[in-house]
Amino acid sequence: MNAGDKNFNFSPFEKGGRRGIGRLFKRLKCYKMKKIYNLLRNRDFLLFLAIILGLLAGEGARWTENIVIPVLALVMTLSTMGVPGSIFRSPRTLVVPALVGLAMNYGILGSLILGLNIVLIQEEALSTGFIIMVAVPPAVAVIPFSVLLNGSVNFSLIATIGCYLGALAITPSIAVGLLGSGFIDPVKLMTIMVELILVPLALSRILRRSGLSGRIDPLKGAITNWSFFVVTYTIVGLNRAIFLNRPLSLLPAAAIAVASTFLLGYVIERAGRLFRLDPKMTISLVLLGTQKNTGLAAGLALALFSEKTAVPATVTTIFMIVHMIWLSLKMRWSRP
Repeated sequence: MNAGDKNFNFSPFEKGGRRGIGRLFKRLKCYKMKKIYNLLRNRDFLLFLAIILGLLAGEGARWTENIVIPVLALVMTLSTMGVPGSIFRSPRTLVVPALVGLAMNYGILGSLILGLNIVLIQEEALSTGFIIMVAVPPAVAVIPFSVLLNGSVNFSLIATIGCYLGALAITPSIAVGLLGSGFIDPVKLMTIMVELILVPLALSRILRRSGLSGRIDPLKGAITNWSFFVVTYTIVGLNRAIFLNRPLSLLPAAAIAVASTFLLGYVIERAGRLFRLDPKMTISLVLLGTQKNTGLAAGLALALFSEKTAVPATVTTIFMIVHMIWLSLKMRWSRP
């Protein structure tokens, strides 16, 4: 072929070359934008981003502190929006899963946290924070994680809803019983419980019946993740002096968090194998026995006590996320 052949294109910038390069750059730009978009919707990334921003620029937490309760109510509404109304029509179907869920979350997990709190925690604010954690129901995330980890989804769903309905009476009873009415206002606590559980449940029913839930559903994950970003940023920002200046003082809280997630989860898993339970049921029991609604605990702590009281919920949240990542990795490794 001659070098002077006009039909031969040595340069990509000739005869459509510029268009090809332009399309390539456009694809790369779209790819980067998609990666950033997915990252900004990723719960784990947003959690750690909230922690970093809370430590570096925590002054804004004074502003976000006032919206923590409404944000948590929004999360609860969105989380229960997918629960079918048929569950509430047959209360008998709730009884056994709810009792098991209550036994796992309040009986086993709550007792472990309370016992370790008595032994390890000396500061009153941190101790109060763990008592509030004992009082709250399981995390709403038990339901999606049951799907992710191939657990018994129906059982997890019914058990979680049953626990939340029971929490309307159990949470105030535990909080007042362990802290005393002199330290906590029962009326204010009950009002917050109604705002964070009963009202969101009612709103979720309205959204389902009106058909709006279908329109909101694609945005539910992003809204929920950013809501937890706000809550985590607020708690870390309000307590940044403790995290930065006295990190060693948080070691007892971290020890309780590790024991109530990794250690207890391992014990429940081994017990499930010993009693030859269905693996799906065992996974659901592990989730119900290791997951507390730390967002609700943090909201109650901020509303009823001080920002320092919310520290145990933040520390536990971090280890709960790591524990879920660990369980996900274990599931992948166990696949043939």
